[in-house]
Amino acid sequence: MKKAFMAILLIAATFSIFAGNNNTTNNQTNETKKMGTIHLTKAEFLAKVMNYEKNPTEWKYLGDKPCIIDFYANWCGPCKMIAPILEDLAKEYDGQIYIYKVNTEDEQELAAAFGIRSIPSVLFCPMTGAPQMSQGAMPKDSFKKAIEEVLLDKKK
Repeated sequence: MKKAFMAILLIAATFSIFAGNNNTTNNQTNETKKMGTIHLTKAEFLAKVMNYEKNPTEWKYLGDKPCIIDFYANWCGPCKMIAPILEDLAKEYDGQIYIYKVNTEDEQELAAAFGIRSIPSVLFCPMTGAPQMSQGAMPKDSFKKAIEEVLLDKKK
C-alpha cells in the first residue's frame, strides 16, 4: 500500500514538473508572437483591415499602421518559403507595420472576397490609397523594397 501511494505521488510530481515547463514554453511562445506575424480570421479581418461586408465597393483601410496580408495555405511550398521571411520582417519593422496571415483553407470566404486564385498572394496595404497585390514567392529584398516604397512611402 505504501509503495502504491509513493508511486502515485511520484507520478503526480512528474506531471506537475512537465506541466510547469509547458506553461513556461507557452508564455515564451505567446510573447514571441506579439512581435511576429498575426493570424487573422474573417471577423478579425473585418475589424482590423477592411469591412468589405459594410462597404463592398470602396477600399477603406481600418488599421493604425500599414500592413501586409499573406494569403497562404499550410500545404503550399512557396508559402512555406516566405513564412520565415515575413516573420523576420515583422520583427524588423515592429511598431511600423503589421504583417497579417490569412489561411485560405480556413478562411475560404475571405480569400474568395479578394479573388485569391493562387498562393501565396500578398496584399500590401498603405494607410491611404489602394492596396497592391503581389502573387508568388518573393525574396526578402523585394519585400523590403515594397515595405519602404509602398507602405512607408520612402521613395528612393
